[in-house]
Amino acid sequence: MKKLLNLLFFVTAIAFSQQPYYNDVNLTLTGEALFNELQVKISQHNQNFNYGDARDVLFFTDEDPDDSAKVLLVYGYNDNDGNCTTDRSRLKTDFGGMVCEYNREHVFARTRSNPSMGNANNAATGIIADPHNIRACDQQMNNNKGDRKFQDGSGNAAVVNGNFYPGDEWKGDMARMMMYMYTRYGDQCLPSLMGEGALQSGTQMLQMYLQWNVDDPVNEYEDQRNDYLEGVYGNRNPFIDNPALATIIWGGPLAEDRWGLLSTHTVTAFDFVMYPNPSNGTTVTITSTTTLEQVIVYNARGQIVFEVDPKTANIVEINNLESGLYFVQLLSNQGNNTKKLIVN
Repeated sequence: MKKLLNLLFFVTAIAFSQQPYYNDVNLTLTGEALFNELQVKISQHNQNFNYGDARDVLFFTDEDPDDSAKVLLVYGYNDNDGNCTTDRSRLKTDFGGMVCEYNREHVFARTRSNPSMGNANNAATGIIADPHNIRACDQQMNNNKGDRKFQDGSGNAAVVNGNFYPGDEWKGDMARMMMYMYTRYGDQCLPSLMGEGALQSGTQMLQMYLQWNVDDPVNEYEDQRNDYLEGVYGNRNPFIDNPALATIIWGGPLAEDRWGLLSTHTVTAFDFVMYPNPSNGTTVTITSTTTLEQVIVYNARGQIVFEVDPKTANIVEINNLESGLYFVQLLSNQGNNTKKLIVN
């Protein structure tokens, strides 16, 4: 019976913008099961793609959407201050290692992975050449960032307490790249190896990355990279395509849902009200139009965190939920109904 209820509970409505790339991925899964499914999917890639190719594709992946003669420079923020280190864009032809030139930045630093990604030479393949982890960057800005861990901050890119804040414009991009690297390479690229701060409860994902994923939504530039890399590298970054996948896998604040995965399909002949929703987590009151037989609360990873059999009641209280996204399922002799609950 429970398996049937869970199946009904996680039926989802897929919005029109979902890419065909994911047609063979079971997007009704949650938590670790969805993480594993996506890991298998994005592990299918062009194994002959090398570090030299990663340099060549920057002309297309990192092209400035406003000027096709230029590339955007990650962490950059000002083209007009007379300091090329802070440039946000640069002519495509200015690639190299000299002052005011740009080069390849491994966002997840090569030496931070465990084991290390190895030496960067143009013939190298594998993780060192994965273009989803490589951005065009001013060579001096690249040196300034080095292998520093990411840390929260505000404003423009800067060294913060010996770590590195990527800047308000770039922090969402960085978070989604770190999510990709962890999903693609597992423990070799644990989020904590490349970032400071607390982990989301019960997971290996940094709360900071989950928040950045919300605060700085996907932009045209990220979509451009994803589309091009699917053609030449053979896979995509799922967290660019739909940032809410992070919420479904790891919980935390509710991210932009570009596919409508978080809208549940209701199989019911009755309704219920939850208040307050969003909640501060202290007490949530559920009032139903019918007598309830069972109330089940699932977290975003599909785990049951609250369950009660009210028997003859139509009012139930839920207390002390941690912040995150939940699904509340009510069962009665009239059917079942599921709604989202957000706890701040």
